[in-house]
Amino acid sequence: MQESKASHSGFCGESEQLRVAHVGAHFGEEPPITGSNGSGTVFFTGCSLRCSFCQNYQISMDGLGKTLSINELFERVTEMIQLHHVHNINFVTPDHFFPHTFELVSLLRCRDYNLPIVYNLSGYQSVDMLKMVDHYADIYLPDYKYSDPVLSASFSRCKDYPKVALDAIAEMISQKGFLDSTITNSPLAEKGVLVRHLILPGKIENSMNALTPLFLEFGAKLPLSLMSQYQPALPQKDKELNRPITGEEFNRVYSHVMDLGFEELYVQFPENNFSNLQKSSPFLPDFREDEPFSSKISSS
Repeated sequence: MQESKASHSGFCGESEQLRVAHVGAHFGEEPPITGSNGSGTVFFTGCSLRCSFCQNYQISMDGLGKTLSINELFERVTEMIQLHHVHNINFVTPDHFFPHTFELVSLLRCRDYNLPIVYNLSGYQSVDMLKMVDHYADIYLPDYKYSDPVLSASFSRCKDYPKVALDAIAEMISQKGFLDSTITNSPLAEKGVLVRHLILPGKIENSMNALTPLFLEFGAKLPLSLMSQYQPALPQKDKELNRPITGEEFNRVYSHVMDLGFEELYVQFPENNFSNLQKSSPFLPDFREDEPFSSKISSS
């Protein structure tokens, strides 16, 4: 459902009014986040980064979503907890609604809903803002998308992404440490940081040069998720982005990760989905549907 927005909106496309596209159990996160019952995701309308290739473009760019009061969102989240027994509450691209998430977390804690709170972020956050999030977050799932400022400027209009994101990840780790399940061997995570990197077609050097500083800065024990799920959602000016990654591209990046020596690695193996555009891919959700994701998906 799409509703009219207030006239005063920011770069994120939203105003101060809380707008949400979907609340539900999601099975597309890494195993210690998804578990057996799913991660309790809240997909917020709008985005502070608005990458041109976003697979969630319906909500990040097209404004699909519904205006909710914080009490209405609280009711939907608690209903999800009771119905699905999700393992955590997962805020997806919540930057522009941080104050609302703080209020929601406070309400949940006051009512003794003590599930881990996940902040699922682009990586493009200021250290000062993250210091405000510290009290409310248990787990951070940041991206590290770009090492190349030319690409970050072209695709996400933020030339300073590489440095800003590296500083942001350092702050997240200083707050929460590495994802605790990688240390305790628990099947479910309760605290910590896991960093994600999405391989972009034709941009293998970007991936190589992003993964190397992560290793040098944070070491072999940094929990890392290597994702191959890219599917073109909208026509792109850069023709390379109008196709999935190839097997050769994935293998080059995966070999680089292994050569670096990452020890806590989640890998989204692309299997046989390399060359063809997957019209029904589970990684291309349709937020017009009650269940946007077509199947249970996860990294190994």
